[in-house]
Amino acid sequence: MPSVGGVFSEQRCRRTAAAIAAVQQPSGALPWFTGGRTDPWDHVQAAMALSATGLREQADAAFEWTRTAQRPDGSWAAEYRGDAVVDEYTDANFCAYPATGVWHHWRVFGDRGFVERMWPTVRRGIDVVLGLRAPGGQVWWARDVDGSIRREALLTGNASIHLSLRCAIGLAEVVGEAVPELELAADGVRHSLDGHPERYADKSRYSMDWYYPVLGGALPVPVARARLAAHRAEFVVDGLGIRCVADRPWVTGAETCEYVLALDAAGLTAEAHAQFAAMQHLRDPDGSYWTGLVYPDRARWPVERSTWTAATVVLAADALSRTTAGNGLFRGEGLPPGTMSPTLEGTCRCPTSR
Repeated sequence: MPSVGGVFSEQRCRRTAAAIAAVQQPSGALPWFTGGRTDPWDHVQAAMALSATGLREQADAAFEWTRTAQRPDGSWAAEYRGDAVVDEYTDANFCAYPATGVWHHWRVFGDRGFVERMWPTVRRGIDVVLGLRAPGGQVWWARDVDGSIRREALLTGNASIHLSLRCAIGLAEVVGEAVPELELAADGVRHSLDGHPERYADKSRYSMDWYYPVLGGALPVPVARARLAAHRAEFVVDGLGIRCVADRPWVTGAETCEYVLALDAAGLTAEAHAQFAAMQHLRDPDGSYWTGLVYPDRARWPVERSTWTAATVVLAADALSRTTAGNGLFRGEGLPPGTMSPTLEGTCRCPTSR
């Protein structure tokens, strides 16, 4: 069971896992909280925490929901409430992330049969992503119900998609399938992220755009460390965690723990432990975690305890403690590397098209 000495004991981890599992619906879906929305990305994040804490039956039920909720075109709806679809548009990152969850499950449990059962679901979801690629290699954000594409590329989303593509390539190796098109797509996304920031919507006030390109060990350590150091003062609130948005006095638990994972990927172990400890003020006695805190008022906001926040705490604890066989996911352990170096200024010869 993951634990972080002096901060997050095995008993605390069990309570957090139980708090996530308590929200799971009979269908296997993992909503944000009881009665709340389910989206495919956060659902997978919560499922990975169940895997990391040994709740195999609940984790498998969550992935079965992912498999059965997939639409005929390979996509998922953006939002569900119970068994009902609330928002039908297709988010590219949501369709990519099951690959990350299935790869993590494989690393934790080593169950080839599970991978073989889930691979068609993963592959069809990734095909949706491939259908949303832009000429410059980045992936457009979404497709509406009428088929029109929301031609905006999100840096955080593409960094997450890059990790998912690499996980899909790893899964393809497990099932013995050659996927050169996924390798090309992953390299295209990475090149765009590293060499063409102009292709992405400016969301730089959000902390995720700062640290997300580091996750998955996709940057050389010196580059990763320089990126994290460059904006630390904008986002880190010492003793509390990190801001979700640079110009708002609001720290959030999931972003702080994702930052912990990025620090861990960059080998900044002491800072990773410090930030993990700093966000524990969001813990509830039942083991769940409040989403965030408006710190001038010491007010929890929104007034919700989200499964995806608790899940990211567990995944960060696993990474720091090196407990399960999946602890290296966000360091990129076991994954095909793809393009590992940022584009050097003056060497890019790709089209300037956005």
